[in-house]
Amino acid sequence: MTDSHPLPPLPDASAQRNVWLLVAAQSLGAAAPPILISLGGLVGQMLSGSAALATLPVSLYHLGLALSTIPAALLMRRLGRRPAYGLGALLGMASGLIAALAVVQGSFAAFCLGTALAGFYGACVQNYRFAASDAVAPAQRPQAISRIMVGGLIAAVIGPQLVIWTRDAWPAAPFAGSFIGQAGLALLALPLLALLRMPAPQAGPSSGPARPLAAIARTPRFIVAATAGVVSYGLMSFLMTAAPMAMVGCGFTVGEAALGIQWHVLAMFAPSFFTGRLIARWGKATVTALGLALIGASGLMALAGLELQHFWGSLVLLGVGWNFGFIGATAMVTETYSASERAKVQALNDFLIFGTVAVASFGSGHLLGVSGWDAINAFMLPVVGATLLMLGGHAWRERMRAAGPASALR
Repeated sequence: MTDSHPLPPLPDASAQRNVWLLVAAQSLGAAAPPILISLGGLVGQMLSGSAALATLPVSLYHLGLALSTIPAALLMRRLGRRPAYGLGALLGMASGLIAALAVVQGSFAAFCLGTALAGFYGACVQNYRFAASDAVAPAQRPQAISRIMVGGLIAAVIGPQLVIWTRDAWPAAPFAGSFIGQAGLALLALPLLALLRMPAPQAGPSSGPARPLAAIARTPRFIVAATAGVVSYGLMSFLMTAAPMAMVGCGFTVGEAALGIQWHVLAMFAPSFFTGRLIARWGKATVTALGLALIGASGLMALAGLELQHFWGSLVLLGVGWNFGFIGATAMVTETYSASERAKVQALNDFLIFGTVAVASFGSGHLLGVSGWDAINAFMLPVVGATLLMLGGHAWRERMRAAGPASALR
């Protein structure tokens, strides 16, 4: 309790080396989405000349990420994580260069292609947390996942700063320099990924036969873990996308809205320094439930009023809630599969999560315009409540299982 280090050291030196390489790669790779999200709407409207099409490039990025999760996992299983991650970084470079060229040439279609292509790199970056958890002993998995998420905190600083430094670097083509910078970050990630020494992609004979994916997806443990991850990430994305538009609609400046999002992003990743320790002390399900409760509290804060402190307070609670809910749910998912099943289960989990995020990205602006900010926050409260009840039922069943005779693990 008196240890001043926020995250205890991992026991194996090679595993620790892999985790820190992945943290560094995450810091670079996770900087791409803030660039795409912050500029995608502006550039989309500039190139398309239509407010209705402005957010299409950002939505295509989320859709590309969701559709890439399963192909990326299959590639990792066949070739190993290091080659697949390297290919992802190469496509990340290509996507940035295509987007920059599209800005120079004034092509909206090419810009959409560039943002969609970035989705494969995003799918690989999202998989880093599973790579870290697979590289360490089971007891160390929550800490390893938390460390990867710390890389997201660094990325949250790198991405917006890169936009500020490079947005006017090419005067004849506004924002093209930022997408060249995005390609440069992916280039810097390549040597880090090349240094990874990950476990073999195929499981050994001791892992036992792999169950069909449909059978795993029907198990209560997977259903609860995946649902918690989907709800935590989906609601966060939905509300984060709508909040700046709601703030501007209430008369606040774009700068005030941007500052609220900055605090939100910091709140998303800063708790990663101690989330793993909380999971080790309280358990995965408890921390996940705490995260969902904080997401619910963010909705109540938003419903309490339309002053600046209500928006900013809601966004901070939403960020912390996402951190606890998403990391806790990810740690729960790692208990649902054997070594021979990990690739397909991880891919299914991320497909469900980021497919939901893609839908939320497409629909948040429209629902805000039709129903309003209060209705959005009121809608999410029963979703959170139902998920908390599901987690509570799962925890009760696990306690009964532990108290009774030994039975099947799943």
